[in-house]
Amino acid sequence: MHTRPGILCRDMVRIACCVSALMLLFVKGDLGAAELPRELRIDYSDYNQLSLVLKKFGWLEKEFEAEKLPVRWVYSGGSNLALRNLRNGVVDFASAAGSASVLSKANGDPIKAVYVFSHADALSLLVPRDSQINSVRDLKGKRVAATPGTDPCFFLFRALHEAGLRKSDVDLVPLQHAAGRVALDRQKVDAWAGGDPYSASSQLESGSRMIYRNVAFNSCGLLNITEPFAARYPEVVSRVIRVYEKVRRWAIRHPDELGMIYADESRISFPVAQLVMSRVDLSRPDPRTSELWRLSDATPVFVDEHLLSNGTELNKVIDELVDARYMPGK
Repeated sequence: MHTRPGILCRDMVRIACCVSALMLLFVKGDLGAAELPRELRIDYSDYNQLSLVLKKFGWLEKEFEAEKLPVRWVYSGGSNLALRNLRNGVVDFASAAGSASVLSKANGDPIKAVYVFSHADALSLLVPRDSQINSVRDLKGKRVAATPGTDPCFFLFRALHEAGLRKSDVDLVPLQHAAGRVALDRQKVDAWAGGDPYSASSQLESGSRMIYRNVAFNSCGLLNITEPFAARYPEVVSRVIRVYEKVRRWAIRHPDELGMIYADESRISFPVAQLVMSRVDLSRPDPRTSELWRLSDATPVFVDEHLLSNGTELNKVIDELVDARYMPGK
């Protein structure tokens, strides 16, 4: 049987077109693969218990093992340092308290809050055991330690305003959390605006006395990323949050093991770890269900203390900060 040359040519053209189409699909599929950063930089902190478990178990490393994506852990000693590292490109994921994150966003930082690692009643004003100070009003003219740019400091400002005082009515001593606890224990300051685990340690181990606590002035713990990172690596963000969710569910099921890991990784005693965890709620990871919008009540305080520009709509800022699209099932 003989095939005419014209028919043979047409068949060859068809085959060539099919091969080209398949190659194009293959190339497009390859180009469409999720882009990865050179390394994943994520922080851990003493106020984010889930980060400590995640670091210890190595679940993030396992998540990205197939892609050979290295994970680098960076310690955050406070929300101010975590947000500074995020702003300067030192980390891709930063653990920071709600008030600090909202004010960072309000002042121009292009960040997104994509996950809540905890809701905690962690803030308080402490004085030495034998202090004559018994109320917030008694702090007038006193030396008060606090970490600028963190929730304990904002907590102090709100407590002062509630008592009819302002920041200028106290001698604010700027110290990082751990140093503030030491200064209080050694009575180098008259009071300290602290947060757990440092507050709990000072209470149980040094006998520090709490003069003020207000759960309504607490916010929540947020996992923050930058807008450029989210735009470039959305799948990485989703996978990190999926692993965080795995750790959160594990932590709820294993409270004793969580306490032991927390104590060991933070170098605190187990009783302190237990006290801290008794104040922590891990049940609401979606940032849309957080207490963030309650911060709008503090707008006058933040404006008076020059932390916000007059006319700032804090609810709008919070709406722009919160981004829950990466939550599992979204």
